[in-house]
Amino acid sequence: MSHRDIVNKLLDEHGQTYAQEAGIHLKDTPAPLFQLLVLANLLSTRISATIAVATAHELINSGFTTPEKMRDATWQQRVDALGRGGYRRYDERTSTMLGDGAALLLDTYGGDLRQLREQSENPKDVLKRLQEFPGIGPTGAAIFAREVQGVWPIMAPFFDKKALDGARKLELPDNPDSLSRLVSSEDLPRLASALVRVALDRSKK
Repeated sequence: MSHRDIVNKLLDEHGQTYAQEAGIHLKDTPAPLFQLLVLANLLSTRISATIAVATAHELINSGFTTPEKMRDATWQQRVDALGRGGYRRYDERTSTMLGDGAALLLDTYGGDLRQLREQSENPKDVLKRLQEFPGIGPTGAAIFAREVQGVWPIMAPFFDKKALDGARKLELPDNPDSLSRLVSSEDLPRLASALVRVALDRSKK
């Protein structure tokens, strides 16, 4: 089976991004980009991806879809939404981080992550600026970049360590440029997410 055949089968079976699973209709506009930042925050904590995605979905359904709404919610309202999503272990600390992060986004970039991108000199600077948000470290910044590359071409191709681990497991090329040639630019986030799922699940091969 060729590399392209493996990738096509992988996308057929596991080609849903984490943003799609969380109900985020990702495009290059402020609200979905903010929702992706929230998802990256949740996914970067030591908690299962399933719970993190379910919690992001619950926050969206609870109306915390923009930085203004997240900031203006009470701390307890955020805690309650996190609890409903199953994010109970870190709910109190995460509620504070989400509120502070929303306020920082509004104060620094007018609530629009596109301004962060425009003010960045290069992809590394984007990653560095993302890590200024509470709860977003290198892992969270990488998750955001992995998912956003379909609408932010400046970040493509982006395959973080976990995605490259999945590529090696499937005996695919383990460098971003070679992997990117196996799919269209629009499918880069789907491939990256599928490879992460392969890396996380020992049964997937």
